Amino acid sequence: MTLDEFFRIGITVTLGSHTFEPEAIKAFARKYDPQIFHVDEEAAKKSVLGGLCASGWHTAATWMKLNLENRMDAEIAAWSGPGPVPEFGPSPGFKNLKWLKPVHAGQTITFTRTALSHRPIASRPGWRLLALRADAFDSTGDKVLEFESAVLVKAE
Repeated sequence: MTLDEFFRIGITVTLGSHTFEPEAIKAFARKYDPQIFHVDEEAAKKSVLGGLCASGWHTAATWMKLNLENRMDAEIAAWSGPGPVPEFGPSPGFKNLKWLKPVHAGQTITFTRTALSHRPIASRPGWRLLALRADAFDSTGDKVLEFESAVLVKAE
């Protein structure tokens, strides 16, 4: 097995779906993003968003949760490449975060991950940088979230 096969370069993986329920939207928003259209259903109806909707941070955090739940476990179990099984480390960050469309209460969103590339890290021998694209779609297929992410992977 090569690292390209292990990381599934170029393959989009569906991480799962999540329904954003009103009470969960409000609870997250009260704690992390208390804008009126995330915490007050009546006020949200009069807002530019036209109704209660999830914080973009809530949608991004949901992607992260599903991504970790689907962290290439099958590939780890099937590792047959040279050296030890690759080990996932922390993320150095993300870029180009876009909340493309509001996620209204009751909507079910499907999250995906596509591994784009990997390269060695000169300053950290034995480590690679894996580049990912994160996306989320509503039930009509419209994209509601996208960003580029990276993760450090110990892979000899």
